[in-house]
Amino acid sequence: MITLADPAEVRAHLVAAARAGTSISYSDLLGQLGFVFSRPKMRALCSVLGTVDAQAEARGEPELAVLVVRASDGLPGQGWWVAGGADKHGHVGDWEGPAARRLVERLQADAFHYWSGADR
Repeated sequence: MITLADPAEVRAHLVAAARAGTSISYSDLLGQLGFVFSRPKMRALCSVLGTVDAQAEARGEPELAVLVVRASDGLPGQGWWVAGGADKHGHVGDWEGPAARRLVERLQADAFHYWSGADR
């Protein structure tokens, strides 16, 4: 199976975003990887994001895929929630709205804090 991008390259972009204390839109990340946004490219990116997070978990690092968000509302797309974002963190309910935003902001803050170097 051919992947959209090397997980190490995607991870490097996400670590840079985490160090900067910011999320990144699907479109912007695809652009940094040399692609124009399309739904098929976004779905392929989500597959790579799953690999990036599995590797981060194995290293004892906070997840990074939660940093990739929709430009429209700043929340991860359905793929993140379905691939385990909701279940893994005990989230029950909608993937939008105040409770979803609180979960995402907490997980993003964990990544920002970790990659700021405060714990390392």
